[in-house]
Amino acid sequence: MSSVIEVGTTILPRVRWDANVELRKAKMKDVEPIYTLIKYWAERGLMLVRSHNHLYENLRDFFVLEDEDGHIVGSGALHILWHDIAEVRGLAVHPERQGQGFGRWMALAAEREAKDLGIPQIFAWTLQVRFFTSLGYQVTTREQLPPKVFAECSACPFYDNCREIGVTKVLDAENAFRKSGA
Repeated sequence: MSSVIEVGTTILPRVRWDANVELRKAKMKDVEPIYTLIKYWAERGLMLVRSHNHLYENLRDFFVLEDEDGHIVGSGALHILWHDIAEVRGLAVHPERQGQGFGRWMALAAEREAKDLGIPQIFAWTLQVRFFTSLGYQVTTREQLPPKVFAECSACPFYDNCREIGVTKVLDAENAFRKSGA
């Protein structure tokens, strides 16, 4: 009996723990490594897979962490939904580079971009609630989010059985979405 449990089919390249990294906007050449990194975690039930088509169509939303050896060791995106809200999505870190603050770095980069664009509120659907609350996000109910947030949910294969939790962070309270009657 093997002491190793194989989950999924995605194999990531080995990367060095101590290689320097650079945060930058994603390029066309990054689609396959982003896809592979996200698929790795999706096969483990920790995030939703994103298709190649989705990544190409939304490439300008993405940024990556590239190490000095040319490996993509992190990805993340800020997807604008409306004038007052954007979603942090596709946040993934290579398993051999976990624990170095890269997830935090990418989440804060998305937040900075939202602030620079004048977007008053960001949110995420996540199974990693503790990570986001450590960054100042608040757990929210689906009912408290604007209807625009659900436009893409209806196409998700897990729509009727969603396990993800909504978290939100207000960047500009004066202009953030407010539920009617709230």
